[in-house]
Amino acid sequence: MTQAIPATRLLEVAYDEALRGLAEGGIPIGAALFDGDGTLLGRGHNRRVQSGDPSTHAETDAFRAAGRRRDYGSTIMVTTLSPCWYCSGLVRQFGIGTVIVGEARTFHGGHEWLAEHGVRITVLDDKRCVDLMTRFIAESPALWHEDIGVPDGTA
Repeated sequence: MTQAIPATRLLEVAYDEALRGLAEGGIPIGAALFDGDGTLLGRGHNRRVQSGDPSTHAETDAFRAAGRRRDYGSTIMVTTLSPCWYCSGLVRQFGIGTVIVGEARTFHGGHEWLAEHGVRITVLDDKRCVDLMTRFIAESPALWHEDIGVPDGTA
């Protein structure tokens, strides 16, 4: 990372978004896109339930909120949960240079694949993120399985 702001401080924005999503009745995953110096470009949360749009993941919501840029190489995507393949594809498609992951225990997405393709990855293993998703999965297993593409609940 090229900015002086610690990754844990950047995660605060994404975590706040996850809490917003939960308060709205959605899936508590939050994300934020920052410039390399730590300037917030966009923030968002999973809105699949709220909007009825299965493509509105936290990372895509934050990316859309950030608006157009010529180059994303110096940007930092911060997400409370390891990015799924869809969101990992977004990172690769637009060349986002760094991804900070709050946790990868409850869901292990594409962050290792991104690292293999040159994206700088930091997994924080943040206890609050783990606890938030663990509680949500226990309380809403059907919704969680729908979100990760396992509608019948078998993984």
